[in-house]
Amino acid sequence: MSKKVSVIGAGNVGATCADVLATRNVASEVVLLDIKEGVSEGKAIDIMQTATLLGIQSRVKGVTNDYTATAGSDVVVITSGLPRKPGMTREELIGVNAGIVKSVVENVLKYSPDATLIIVSNPMDPMCYLTAKISGLPRNKVLGLGGALDSSRFKYYLSQALNANPNDIEATVIGGHGDTTMVPLLSLATCKGVPVTSLLSGEKLDEVAAATKVGGATLTGLLGTSAWYAPGAASATMTEAIIKDQKRIIPCGVLVEGEYGQKDLVIGVPVLLGEGGWEKIVEFPVTAMEKEAFKASADATRKVNQILTDSGIL
Repeated sequence: MSKKVSVIGAGNVGATCADVLATRNVASEVVLLDIKEGVSEGKAIDIMQTATLLGIQSRVKGVTNDYTATAGSDVVVITSGLPRKPGMTREELIGVNAGIVKSVVENVLKYSPDATLIIVSNPMDPMCYLTAKISGLPRNKVLGLGGALDSSRFKYYLSQALNANPNDIEATVIGGHGDTTMVPLLSLATCKGVPVTSLLSGEKLDEVAAATKVGGATLTGLLGTSAWYAPGAASATMTEAIIKDQKRIIPCGVLVEGEYGQKDLVIGVPVLLGEGGWEKIVEFPVTAMEKEAFKASADATRKVNQILTDSGIL
């Protein structure tokens, strides 16, 4: 059966996501949409011109603000909004990007009412919460990028500290997708099954956790804008797990209703991804300290969400 994915926003992250989806042949059709004339069309053509070089079977199509082209999408990845600038927090983007995301979600659901939505737009947790509240979709059909990206960064920093292959490392980040709110689960991280707590000193582990938390800000400072390769690949990986019903456990921002002791909040937790979105939330055996850090993360994320209410957006 043919599958269709639409990516809204043809900036660096959206275009990278579309490129990875095409390269992996995740869906038979990938639609790339942007409001800027010609950008998505040009990037789609550029991707398609790698088809014979990379064995791409997917068809990538670019459109300018034409949501009819997205009709019947199984998954829609929303990257729309302004990227972070150096020194800017994700929270400072909330006012501008909330209006953009709200409009995009409404347009997407006109033509793909049963789609699973993956939110990449910053600040991700409140944008995903906004989407969960206004979309009318079942909560398992709205996911945020955060945990998948943050966990990938966590594995990278662990691999650097261990001088090991990142693919040999299992590590998870839960909590909010913010520089001070994410919770790298050091107690559960392993390299080839060996706990990293037995391989690295406490001081080195603290350094890894700290680097993970500011992973996005570090790249923003170096690049002058938000990162795109890892966010694009992470959102494509989530999409692939859903489209191909892979039953992968990936941490994502989802609306919790009692899980991990929280409710009415989008926050990063491990979920089982399969056809139709996330199938269940997986509760990991975290330490008392990690549990307390997660609670603090939830409290901070809830405060940011309050901006949506106070400003009348929700």
